[in-house]
Amino acid sequence: MDFPAYLNRIGQPRPAVADDAALRELSWAHQTAVPFENLSIHLGEPISLEPGDLFDKVVTRRRGGFCYELNGLFALLLEELGYSVDRVASRVHRGDGRFGPLFDHLALIVDGRWVVDVGFGRHSSYPLRLDTPGEQADPGGRFAVIPADDGDLDIYRDGEPQYRLERRARPLTDFEPACWWQQTWPESNFRRKPVCSRLDGDSRITLSGRSLLRDGTETALGSDAEVLAAYKSHFGIELDRVPAL
Repeated sequence: MDFPAYLNRIGQPRPAVADDAALRELSWAHQTAVPFENLSIHLGEPISLEPGDLFDKVVTRRRGGFCYELNGLFALLLEELGYSVDRVASRVHRGDGRFGPLFDHLALIVDGRWVVDVGFGRHSSYPLRLDTPGEQADPGGRFAVIPADDGDLDIYRDGEPQYRLERRARPLTDFEPACWWQQTWPESNFRRKPVCSRLDGDSRITLSGRSLLRDGTETALGSDAEVLAAYKSHFGIELDRVPAL
């Protein structure tokens, strides 16, 4: 894997030391440069978690992806740079007091002290400390990491649960069935409509279906040409057709 090309993709030099400061910069830069997106599902493209395929999609073709892809690939970069990385399974909160199934989401625990997540869409801009009680201020909101049953951890944003992660390290291949399920299950959130989102400074820019959301302003895009131009200008993604609803 061409790690210098990956670092160039996110606009970062290779850090001299794999320390906490560099981890913060890498996490923020990744979310700024590489969008969270589910466009492959709406373009009829199969999603592969093979490292070479992830690199080709994100670095060579300058696309984005969802959690299994983005955190799966970012883990390889962090390990190359000298960090210790555990890939951990998570249950996303459904908003009705319940959590979804295990493997609903892939997050990373880095050096045993940080929750790192560049693949959840709207989330923290920087890593979250595992051992810090109370809230952690972040441009993305007020976050907290709260112990749950069986040694799991609940991630909260602005007082609302986001997901519950377990501490057990797993290989990326363990997430392949869930990745396929997210693509094919009719009730999957990822199948409802195309979404593409990335950090834009301390705020976020999102193209959801044909609506562009930026700085609290929503702009409706009427024509296919406008949608394709928005993908290119705001996310660096060049498509030959609009992803189908």
